[in-house]
Amino acid sequence: MLPLIRRTTENWPSLADEIFSGDIFPRIFGWDGGRSVPAVNITENKSNYKIDVAAPGLDKNDFKVNLDGNLLTVSSEKEVKNETKEEDYLRREFSYSSFSRCFNLPETADANNIKASHKDGVLSLVIPKKKESAKTVKEIKVS
Repeated sequence: MLPLIRRTTENWPSLADEIFSGDIFPRIFGWDGGRSVPAVNITENKSNYKIDVAAPGLDKNDFKVNLDGNLLTVSSEKEVKNETKEEDYLRREFSYSSFSRCFNLPETADANNIKASHKDGVLSLVIPKKKESAKTVKEIKVS
């Protein structure tokens, strides 16, 4: 049985990506460049796989979940604009954040019955296993 495998689309990051996505720049300036990737927990039991994506600050309408063959993609794009107008000044702040995570589903996954839910900043995907893939344990007597 094959486990869920994380797939990344960045095979050759640029030098700038290395510098700005590293640990030093964000720590000094308190900025993540809009490139933070949420933590993901993947679990498996007898009947399904479960993917939990920790994304506080996002609501269910901010997510896109797509399935292309056996490639499951979870992504989000969010833009926030704040504008303050006072008598003597105008202040505008813009922030943009996005992420994309891809997972290769194993052959045992029932891709037609994937369920997604969102609660308390966590997107949960439940991917049932195909019925015929359920393991059966049987004792065979030796004669």
